[in-house]
Amino acid sequence: MPRCSGVSRTFADFSAGDRLVSKTQKISKAEIVAFARKFDPQSAHLKARPKGESLLGEMSASGWQTASISMRLFVEMMEVTGGMIGVAVDRLRWPRAVRPGDVLRVEIKILSTRLSRKRPGYGILRYRCITRNQEDEIVQRFLATAILPAPPAAARAKRKRTTGR
Repeated sequence: MPRCSGVSRTFADFSAGDRLVSKTQKISKAEIVAFARKFDPQSAHLKARPKGESLLGEMSASGWQTASISMRLFVEMMEVTGGMIGVAVDRLRWPRAVRPGDVLRVEIKILSTRLSRKRPGYGILRYRCITRNQEDEIVQRFLATAILPAPPAAARAKRKRTTGR
């Protein structure tokens, strides 16, 4: 799977079946507590508790913090000229808690691409996004749709590649 390349991409650079992997990011106890204090002040995110005293067992990051870190890794990995805008997120799941010291990475698979019928100059990507920890365990997964710029030359090249015309 290709990693971040430092090259700006456009809609034409993505095809169904493409897989990309982000860089990694380690999460600390201090980061978990700071995020929780500001956005999700539940006890499981604010202090360590003995196993059995919390639904999650030990201190864990908020799912929304996992989503925020994943978004940062995703944006840096995609490197889209002009940026991307999320249109939908479906089936968001956090099957395993993120703990202090975990190292996260994002993996995506492009499921489909098409030019927007309503917004000329834009393309639409449908993709599966999985966030894993250092043990390769899935800590977050979802399906999403995003819209991104499709410059005319890039759109023509993409149309030609996918339709032969």
